Amino acid sequence: MAFDYIHDPAAIYAESFRQVRLATDLSAVPPAAHGMALRLVHACGEPEIAAGLRVSPGAVEAARSALQSGAPVYADCEMVASGITRARLPAGNEIRCTLNDPRTATTARRLSTTRSAAAVEFWDTAGAIIAIGNAPTALFHLLERIENGAPAPACVLGFCVGFVGAAEAKAALAASHISFVTLAGRRGGSALAAAAVNALASEAET
Repeated sequence: MAFDYIHDPAAIYAESFRQVRLATDLSAVPPAAHGMALRLVHACGEPEIAAGLRVSPGAVEAARSALQSGAPVYADCEMVASGITRARLPAGNEIRCTLNDPRTATTARRLSTTRSAAAVEFWDTAGAIIAIGNAPTALFHLLERIENGAPAPACVLGFCVGFVGAAEAKAALAASHISFVTLAGRRGGSALAAAAVNALASEAET
């Protein structure tokens, strides 16, 4: 038995993005973020997320410039870090995830918070790209640190997911003075956060 399906990887990508472009309404998305929106839709198969995408003025340009200059990428979990395509990064940018740093669990107990939030304590945020695809507590604590004087990152990609705190954390990000890209509401996830980094790292669809 043989199934009739496309075998060629290049043809699969070309047809995927052709269908994504046809299915996605980009009218609410800033032009500079169109490529990112398409890659996000490709990552989750849901064209309707484009309507919930929020992008601060100049965020895409700032993030791309930072990556070109070698800025590190901080990920809130290993799934986000693993989803970033290293070959797309323009300057061999370092990807850092401190969730499993030996200091993180101790810090979480000291601060009476989650390990995801405690991991943010070890981020050097100045000019960095922040990709959060899992924990709302990580995004909340990042915003608290910046409000308390930590250096501003080049851009925060806020794609935390879930029913407790995700929508609220992303709303707080959108209301901040920080350069950001986020998806309103409960939807998000590691695949979207990684896809956002990949889209910023290179405009190529493949």
